[in-house]
Amino acid sequence: MIHRTTGRAIMTLAALLAGAALLAGCNGEDASLASNAKANQPVPPKLVAAMTEKDMDLQSPILIRLFKQEAELEVWKQNRSGKFALLKTYPICRWSGDLGPKVREGDRQAPEGFYSITPAQMNPRSAYYLSFNTGYPNAFDKSLGRTGSELMVHGDCSSRGCYAMTDEQIAEIYAVGRESFFGGQRAFQFQAYPFHMTPANLAKHRNNPNMPFWKMIKEGNDHFEVTHQEPKVEFCEHKYVFDPVAPSGSTKPLQFNASAQCPAYVIPDDIASAVREKQERDNTELARLISKGTPVARLNTGIDGGMNRVFAAKIPEGQTGLSDPAEPGLKLTAYSTAPGTIPPTVNPPRDPAAATAAIPYEPEAEATRPSSSLLAPSPSSNIFSNLARKIGFGTADTTATTATATKQTASAKPKTAAPAAHTAPLRPALAEKRPAHGTEKTADKSGKPKQVATRPPLKPAIDADAATPTPSAAPVASRNSFDSRFSAFR
Repeated sequence: MIHRTTGRAIMTLAALLAGAALLAGCNGEDASLASNAKANQPVPPKLVAAMTEKDMDLQSPILIRLFKQEAELEVWKQNRSGKFALLKTYPICRWSGDLGPKVREGDRQAPEGFYSITPAQMNPRSAYYLSFNTGYPNAFDKSLGRTGSELMVHGDCSSRGCYAMTDEQIAEIYAVGRESFFGGQRAFQFQAYPFHMTPANLAKHRNNPNMPFWKMIKEGNDHFEVTHQEPKVEFCEHKYVFDPVAPSGSTKPLQFNASAQCPAYVIPDDIASAVREKQERDNTELARLISKGTPVARLNTGIDGGMNRVFAAKIPEGQTGLSDPAEPGLKLTAYSTAPGTIPPTVNPPRDPAAATAAIPYEPEAEATRPSSSLLAPSPSSNIFSNLARKIGFGTADTTATTATATKQTASAKPKTAAPAAHTAPLRPALAEKRPAHGTEKTADKSGKPKQVATRPPLKPAIDADAATPTPSAAPVASRNSFDSRFSAFR
């Protein structure tokens, strides 16, 4: 009897321990989002007020869109009607590479495409203040043999393959993302584009060899813009597919494989119709702009990435690089001061005047015209639509600054801009040497991150420790001189 009672007690204890472990596992992911003072900062009151004004809940889902050429990051948030609305636009302090997708480890390219960010990709102990991993490479990238790792959106305003914000900016973005996860969002979508996908930008870059890829991701952009809902993203036949559903009468669930043939699918009629109408308008305007002689963009050999002009203006002899506005009259994000502290480690784009002379694209030849179209418009006798069809538009990367670059920029003694009114400086300018991005996993190696079983209290705090490419998808241009200049990097 005694042995039987003891056995039952042991089994009961084991069950309780197993249940406790399971509960800790469920809460551990959320707890790790705010395991230190930096990651536990509250959403600024000014931004909370903006949410209230736009009928948004603090913990409603978010979506992020990013544009290289304009050097802007947009945070969209779901309002009480169920649609996403723009909450805030952040100027990007630094991005590297050229316009176009990342292809291989070490090419210094910041990714373009659609990615999914889970709580596990949020890094509260980043060596770059705070960060989240973009998730590159996704299934599409892998199907083309593209390589790269640890591609982040982070603080520190210095980049070699990532998107870098100021520490104050990433703290705010991180807090908004953290709250969406606490509210139940399992992952938020991250959309990265070369520029706003407007007819004016497409006309300007019409001969860029990356245009087939840009046409493909523009369709996802169009799905979002006409619905203001997060588009469902799938991959097959080395391409993106947006909002697919099983055909009427189908009894089998859709199964997609980025390297395999696409299953039979359809796009819901309401979405397909709205997207088709938008694309017809875009193509008509695109053809009009080309017919009137819109100049073609030039390849900028020797210019590495870009920086929003609000930051470039605060740095002695600062340059925006590839981030000048794409369109005359394009509304710029207005800031009286740079939104955050610019550290001495910032590595602004090279002076275009010191770079190799710009090389224009070759005139578009019939044999090299993109074979895929921006959309499949209905037949029209419109002169601009006809012209559009004729030209082919119709029917772990390291991110920290090197020691040399750090010394150079430190000697220049750039001005430290005052932070925006709604944010307080979170730390003084960096005095320590930043580790390479390959060590992104943690900034504090002295101990394990503090884990909390339930949602931690939000409190203001200052951190004291603180491939075979396919013609329709892959670029065919080389990365200019980046490989030779930065061959030492991954």
